[in-house]
Amino acid sequence: MIRETVRTGVRGGAAFLAEVALLGAIVVLIADLAGAGASKRATFDIVAIAVAGLAFFLALFGFLVVNPNEARVLQLFGAYRGSVKRDGWWWVNPFYTKKRISLRVRNFETERLKVNDLDGNPIEIASVVVWRVVDSAEALFEVDDYENFVKVQSEAALRALASGFPYDAHQPGEESLSGSPAEVAKTLQAHVQERLAKAGVEVLETRISHLAYAPEIAQAMLQRQQASAIIAARQKIVEGAVGMVENALDMLSTREIVQLDDERKATMVSNLLVVLCSERSTQPVINAGTLYS
Repeated sequence: MIRETVRTGVRGGAAFLAEVALLGAIVVLIADLAGAGASKRATFDIVAIAVAGLAFFLALFGFLVVNPNEARVLQLFGAYRGSVKRDGWWWVNPFYTKKRISLRVRNFETERLKVNDLDGNPIEIASVVVWRVVDSAEALFEVDDYENFVKVQSEAALRALASGFPYDAHQPGEESLSGSPAEVAKTLQAHVQERLAKAGVEVLETRISHLAYAPEIAQAMLQRQQASAIIAARQKIVEGAVGMVENALDMLSTREIVQLDDERKATMVSNLLVVLCSERSTQPVINAGTLYS
């Protein structure tokens, strides 16, 4: 694998002064040539002017500007020669090709993917991936198009993640796509980073941006969720009602307000549970008789 080699060039200001000095030398040679006539000195001046002019012209192509959070990848006749990452005005070998690559933080949202979760239910899922290039050489030479590579591999990692978690948790403490967003995001980031490491890319953050059941089962799953919520609520109501009945019997017995045998206790428990667990207001019925008549 091609690894990044950080390098710097000559300061642009110093190279510019050298160019000015070279231009001054050319002017002096031209002036000397004008007074040399047809002597050997004239031949020397012509050769010197030609060499200096060519050097001046070629040196102009060595200047480059590196912006903050940007790198310039240098190549010499196809061979990698290093990357300039320090911002500023620089001068390098004019025969280098200089490819600009951004090191800024970027993000994108994947397409809404239709996949099956761990339970086999079809769901729709999408995510946001925040990333940046940290190795300019790997990003440029190890993959054909690193931006498209990031997109495709992120979607592939998202598909794998969705297949490894259920949409809803069926047991307490079980991780799920809808109930454990932090854990799912951390797992997704690890999966995406593993796939993108070879492209010199660092994944800074991932988040699920869209999560829903597929349209063909959405209504059925909504009814199941409503039924689960109703069952859970009923269970809480019954637990509370039993506790209140137990409390009432204990208080009646402790304060010796009334002595109840097992049959009367059973009747009282039945009536209290009906009152406490009923969805509608109860209607009182006055019993003027006795349980034993």
